[in-house]
Amino acid sequence: MSAKLIKLLVMILSDEKLRKKLIIIILSVAFGFIYLLCLPVVVISNLGSVDLGTADIDLSQLTEDNFIASLDSEQAAELDALKPAGGSIEAEMAALGIADQTIKAQLIYVSFFDNVDDFNANSYANLFKTAPDDAALIDSINQNYGLVIDFEEYLHTYTFVMNNTINPYMFSDPTTKNAADLAAWANNAYVSGWGYKAGFTGEKDSEKRLRYCDNAGLMIGYLNYLPDSKSFGNGYNTLTFTEQGDLSTMPEVAGIGLYNGTKHGIYVGLGEVVFCDEAVGYVTKQAVSDGAWTSWCTYEGIGYPQAVLDKIDELAPSDDSSDDGSGDESEE
Repeated sequence: MSAKLIKLLVMILSDEKLRKKLIIIILSVAFGFIYLLCLPVVVISNLGSVDLGTADIDLSQLTEDNFIASLDSEQAAELDALKPAGGSIEAEMAALGIADQTIKAQLIYVSFFDNVDDFNANSYANLFKTAPDDAALIDSINQNYGLVIDFEEYLHTYTFVMNNTINPYMFSDPTTKNAADLAAWANNAYVSGWGYKAGFTGEKDSEKRLRYCDNAGLMIGYLNYLPDSKSFGNGYNTLTFTEQGDLSTMPEVAGIGLYNGTKHGIYVGLGEVVFCDEAVGYVTKQAVSDGAWTSWCTYEGIGYPQAVLDKIDELAPSDDSSDDGSGDESEE
């Protein structure tokens, strides 16, 4: 963990007013580089060096500008030194078409790169572009920058970060509800370690401060999520779906729903499906062939690409007497 960040956080935590503001930022959904900067406070608290206590703070005052205004000159200087690299990382990740990994790249930089000289954001971003998985990515970063990042430490921190935020970079078109972004939403829930809790659709539990959903809630959460305000609306309370055919007829399109008579899953490509399972207690991923999925379906409120619409037309019955296989599933 970055010694520079720990030093900064100790300075902040020594001030009661700043400490309370920092607690609220961590316990609330605070997006962006400021949020990532503050995460290592968890390490401080785990060491028992600071009594975080509790804070009765007006949440309406929770803004990035207010937090920055509270920093003294030394703390502000530490933050200013990190901001340019954070912006460069964001730009390079977008240019390489991997914007969804921006938070990951910023987090690793903030946490471990305080002693790295001559940092080049383009070279750094390319490591994320070429790595087949996170384990290979961490190995590559360690080799290229002479670091000794522990994979388990990284994974624990990254999962904590992702569970406490909704990744704003994952949406291909945040102005619509579409199949590609539904698949991204499901994958994000899996990576972020969302748990199972009946009646939840991706919100954070007020006690445990972790995100939960139930089986139908995984999809309902996406339908209700408002990227502009980073909040959940209430436009959808039930999941309305139409079974379109058996799996042999399913087009290879991420964001299509899978159904087994009782549970729903989201096809995310590469032969894999993501779903929230009460039996295991969290959002999980498996090969479609390993499950009991029997049909594919589409959801009301989701826009699908032409390949899906063409397949639906192809499978349409020749007369009006056939059952269309539609049905409603309430939040579990």
